[in-house]
Amino acid sequence: MKFNVILEPAEEGGFNATVPALDGCFTQGETIEDALENARDAIACYLEGLEKLNEIKLKPGVTVKEVEVTM
Repeated sequence: MKFNVILEPAEEGGFNATVPALDGCFTQGETIEDALENARDAIACYLEGLEKLNEIKLKPGVTVKEVEVTM
């Protein structure tokens, strides 16, 4: 799979990396290369989490609902 990664210079140095196709998937790195490698890891973790959620949804008798929490 291929994903677009948006790289932006961070104010404190290094680079922020955001994956627009995966809501909330972001990371950072000292260099562009570091940020891209960290983005690969973040994407893998994100997709692994989705896979686990789908496994839960497939169990008989289990209902999954989304809740919103405000602070």
